[in-house]
Amino acid sequence: MWDNFSTNGYNVFNESFRIYIAQIQLQSATHRKQIFYIKDITVTQQNEVNIMPSERLCYRLMTDKDVDSFYQLDQDPEVMRYINGGKPSSREEIETVYMPRLMSYTNFAKGWGMWRVGLQPNNEFIGWILVRPMQFFSKQPEHHNLELGWRFFRAHWGKGYATEAATQIMNTLSVDKDIQYFSAVADENNLGSIHIMKKLGMDFVKKYLHKDPLGDTPCVYYQKTTE
Repeated sequence: MWDNFSTNGYNVFNESFRIYIAQIQLQSATHRKQIFYIKDITVTQQNEVNIMPSERLCYRLMTDKDVDSFYQLDQDPEVMRYINGGKPSSREEIETVYMPRLMSYTNFAKGWGMWRVGLQPNNEFIGWILVRPMQFFSKQPEHHNLELGWRFFRAHWGKGYATEAATQIMNTLSVDKDIQYFSAVADENNLGSIHIMKKLGMDFVKKYLHKDPLGDTPCVYYQKTTE
């Protein structure tokens, strides 16, 4: 692990972000060397959130390097039914719209982003869990209120995986005392997702128009207070 990461005298400890630089200098307690012309490197801080494996599942935060996984999951019209009426996502949409969107709220230190869910023991990709502040894309994101979402391959529906994964992630992130709520939204006809919300201990709050840069959607809103 690097003890210190320095770019022209600017120290990076607490942020995850993409940088474009001509020269970086790596400093550690045991070595010092220079690397020239490194383009498009992703910096992840040392204190990133780690979600431990649960009974059947394992986790890691996804990045824009996971395009293939996102694409494969979005090809089933039933998976997309309550997202956009059942239209599979194109690779171009994923690369040009959804990946920049994902990276805009991914934060390794806070555990925000999309958590890849793998099925043990082979770490087979079966879906993801979304974590980000509610109203993230508005002028007033709710950093004390984390939105949870989920999407899984249909072959893995009805087995409790979404509930297990969301519970494990929620329990880990609730250690942060600044987090007061976990919330989720869904189409009111998406009874499967609503069932998961209830299993997570969330209660119905309201029906409302969920506003998003990709389009506003009528939704039901469920929420759980952290203990």
